[in-house]
Amino acid sequence: MTDALQEIDLDIEGMTCASCVSRVEKRLNSIDGVAATVNLATKKARVTYPDSVPVENLVGEVAKAGYVATPPVPAASSSLQHGAGHSEQGRPVRPGADESLKTRLIIGTILTVPVFLLSMIPALQFTNWQWLALTLTAPVVVWGGLPFHRATWTNLRHGSLTMDTLITAGTGAAFLFSLWSLFFGMAGMAGMRHEFSFVATPGDASSALYLETAAVVTVLLLLGRFLEVRSTRRAGAALMALLHLGAKDASVVRGGVETLIPIADLVVGDVFIVRPGEKISTDGVVLEGRSAVDLSLLTGESVPVEVAPGSAVTGATVVADGRLLIRATRVGGDTQLAQMARLVETAQTGRARIQRLADRVSAIFVPIVFVLALITLLGWGFFGPDAGTGIGWLAGFTAAVTVVIIACPCALGLATPIALMVGTGRGAQLGILIKGADVLEDTRRVDTIVLDKTGTITSGQMALETVTAGAEGGAAAKALRIAAALESASEHPIARAIVAGYTDRVGPGEMLPAVSDFHSLEGRGVSGVVEGLVVVVGTPTRLVESGLTIDTRLAASVDAAHAEGSTVVAVGWDDSVRAVFTVSDAVKTNSVAAIAALRSLGLTPILLTGDNEAVARRVARETGIDEVIAGVLPAEKVRVLQQLQASGRVVAMVGDGVNDAAALAQADLGLAMGTGADVAIEASDITLVRGDLMSAADAIRLSRRTLGTIKGNLFWAFAYNVAALPIAMLGLLNPMIAGGAMAFSSVFVVLNSLRLRRFR
Repeated sequence: MTDALQEIDLDIEGMTCASCVSRVEKRLNSIDGVAATVNLATKKARVTYPDSVPVENLVGEVAKAGYVATPPVPAASSSLQHGAGHSEQGRPVRPGADESLKTRLIIGTILTVPVFLLSMIPALQFTNWQWLALTLTAPVVVWGGLPFHRATWTNLRHGSLTMDTLITAGTGAAFLFSLWSLFFGMAGMAGMRHEFSFVATPGDASSALYLETAAVVTVLLLLGRFLEVRSTRRAGAALMALLHLGAKDASVVRGGVETLIPIADLVVGDVFIVRPGEKISTDGVVLEGRSAVDLSLLTGESVPVEVAPGSAVTGATVVADGRLLIRATRVGGDTQLAQMARLVETAQTGRARIQRLADRVSAIFVPIVFVLALITLLGWGFFGPDAGTGIGWLAGFTAAVTVVIIACPCALGLATPIALMVGTGRGAQLGILIKGADVLEDTRRVDTIVLDKTGTITSGQMALETVTAGAEGGAAAKALRIAAALESASEHPIARAIVAGYTDRVGPGEMLPAVSDFHSLEGRGVSGVVEGLVVVVGTPTRLVESGLTIDTRLAASVDAAHAEGSTVVAVGWDDSVRAVFTVSDAVKTNSVAAIAALRSLGLTPILLTGDNEAVARRVARETGIDEVIAGVLPAEKVRVLQQLQASGRVVAMVGDGVNDAAALAQADLGLAMGTGADVAIEASDITLVRGDLMSAADAIRLSRRTLGTIKGNLFWAFAYNVAALPIAMLGLLNPMIAGGAMAFSSVFVVLNSLRLRRFR
C-alpha cells in the first residue's frame, strides 16, 4: 500500500539568491518520495510528500542546508477571510525584516557620505583624514553588511558559494586591503592624498585605500536589497487585496432574531441579510429580494449582475440597490474567494521551466566568478603593463575586486519569480486565475484553440429569436401573447424563453391572460384554454399530427429555420397553426469580438460541440469560425484533441461543462469558464472567473506578456553580467561604480516586472 501524498508550503528564512533556492530544493528533493519547488520572491517552498515523511524531517533538511523552515500556521481559512496578521503571501508577517534593512541603510548612508566626500575631493582631505574615514567605514562594512556576511558564513559552513559570498568577498577584500595599507603600508602617514577616477587607477600599492569602495558598495547593496524587498511586497499586492476582500461580519437570522456575528462564526446553512452597499458575507443562494450585484472586485467586470431568488451569489461582492436574504452554501476556506487566493498563491509559488535554467546558471556562476577574479589578479600581476611590481599586483587586485562585485547576478534570481508574482496577481484582479508557472510557456506555443459551444460561445440558455405569423394579418402579437400565457405554466427551458421573449417585447408590466385546463403533451408541447380558445403549443410536426393545418408561408419558415439549426415552436387554435417561433441558444454578446481577438493572437479557432451540424454551422457563421466539428460525444472530444495534437498542432481548449473536463485535461492548455462545472475548473490550467470568452483572449495575452517580461528580465540580468565582466577584468571600471550598477540591476528587474500591473 502506497502512502497518500500531502502538500505543504514551508516559509524559508535566509534565502537571498538563486543559489540558495537550488540548495534548498536539492536538500528537500533528496528525501524519498518528496517533490519540492522553491520560490525566491515569495520565500516559500511548496513540498509534496508522502504520509510516511514527518514534516519535522522536511524542516530538518532545510536546516541542514543552512536555512530556517517554518510550517504554515493552522486555521488558514480565518486568514483568508480577514487577512489580519498575515503578509501578502499568507504567511505570518515579520515586520523586522525590511525595518532592519532600512535602519542599516539610513545609518550606513550617514556614515558613508563623509567617507565618500573625503576620498573623492582632495581639497577636503585634512591631515590624518584617512583614520576618520576608517572609523566611519568599519561599522558600515561590518554591521551594515552583516546580512550579507551572515548568509555567506552560513553557506560556507555548508560548503557552498552564493551571491552573498561575492558581496562579502568584494567588500571584505577592499576593506581588509585598506587596513593593511593603513597599518603596514604608507597610507597611514600624515599628509596622504587620495584621487578619484571612474576607472581603476592604481598607484603605490602600500598607499592605496579602498575604504570608500567598501562603504559605498555596501550602502548601494543595502539600498538594492531594501528596494527589492519593498517592491516584492508591491508585487504581491493583488493577492493581499484578495485576502482582504472578504466581509468581516455577517447579519445572521437565527431563531427569528437578526444578530451580527464575526464571519469566522458563520456556518453552512445560516441565513443572513445583506443591505445596499454591503459586501455579501459568503457564498450562498438568494432566498428573498432582488438587486444588482457588483462583481468587479472578483472579476474585473464593471457591469453589475441582476440577482433574484434562486440566484447563486459570491462572497465579497457588493449589493448595489436591494436587500437580500441569503442562505450560506460555502464558508471559510471553501468559498470562491479563498479558492481564488489559493490558486494565485499556487501559481506564484511555482516555478516556470525557464526559471530552472536561470537557477542552474546561477548555481555554477559564483565559482566561475572567483576563477575569473583569480585569473584577473594573476594576469595583471604577471603579464600586465607593470608585471611583477607592486603597482601591477595592486592593479590586478583592484580589477579582481571589481570582477567579484560586478558579477553578482542577484537580478538573475529575481527575474522570473517577481514577474510571475505580478502577472498572476494582475490576472486575479481581472478574473483570470493562472494555476501554474508552466502555463505561461504553454500559451506561447499554442496555435489552435478549440471552443465548446454551449456555455462558452453561447449563453447556454434558450432565447426567442423570431415570430412569424400566418396569413392572418396582424396575428403575430396575439399569437405570442397567447403562447406566452400557456407556456407560463411550464418550467421547460423553451417555455421560459417564449415567456421571456414576450416580456422583452411588451415590457414587464403587461399581464398575461389566465390559463385553464393545462396539459403537457408528453414532451412535445403543451395545451390549454386561453381567452376561451383551445390552444396548442409544440413542435410543428406535433400540431400537424393533431389535425391543425399549416399554410405554405409558415411551412417555408419552418424549413428555413430547421436548415439554420434553430429550434422551431408552433402555436395554433381553431384547427390552424397561427404562428411559428424560432428559439435558439443565443451567442454571447462579446463572442464575435473574442474570437476575432483570438485570431489576432495567431490562434486558429475550431468549434467542437455535441450539437447537430446545422446548429453548429449557424453559430460558426455568426462568430466567424471556419472549422466545425459537430455531433461529438464527450469521450470523442478527447479523441478529436489527440488527432489535432498528432497532426502537429499545439491545442488550447475552452469549455465549461462536466463533458469538457477530460478534453480540458488532454489539451496542451485548458481554459475553464468559472461559471461552469467544478470538475471542468479542476481539470483546466486557467480559470476564467467572468465566464465570457473575451477573458480567454485576455488570459493568453496576459500570460504571453508575463512570459515576455520574464525573458526580458533574464536577458538584461544575464547580459549585464556578461558585458560587464570583461570591462572589469581589463581594469576599466572602478569597484564603487560596479557596486552601484550591480545593486540597481536588481531594482531594474523588479520595476520592469511591476509594469505588468498596468495590463488591461
